Amino acid sequence: MTESDYVYVTYIASTPQKVWDALTQPEFTRQYWEHDNVSDWKPGSTWEHRAVDGGKVDIVGKVVEFTPPKRMVITWASPAERDKPEAYSRVTLELEPTGSMVRLTVNHAGLIPGSNMHKGIQSGWPRVLSSLKSLLETGKPLETWAKAKSA
Repeated sequence: MTESDYVYVTYIASTPQKVWDALTQPEFTRQYWEHDNVSDWKPGSTWEHRAVDGGKVDIVGKVVEFTPPKRMVITWASPAERDKPEAYSRVTLELEPTGSMVRLTVNHAGLIPGSNMHKGIQSGWPRVLSSLKSLLETGKPLETWAKAKSA
């Protein structure tokens, strides 16, 4: 089985701590992602990505590494594949201060090319991270899952 990585880099006019908090605290994630990321964030602990409109769990995983406010590594799978270790991909989030900005790099590794998960994250990460950037820089998130309007 061939695996693929998806890497996304963005620069956010903020501090590493504010970006970190926005990635890990449900009161922030629900604003720009429309989900709560729920965990105690200790290595080995589980985490869940829960929809705010009913609490449906959309993604599950474990915390592999947690070094605030610099680096986090988590595993990532659909709840239906919770008991299939081979179905998990791995997400590494790295924050690096760059002048008055933070360079946020997301590396989503171990994806199966053409899978629903691979297709979903290719459109999902850019939308979510753009909304995060907007929230931290302007105080207002984007309409993350708004449908494209035809011209």
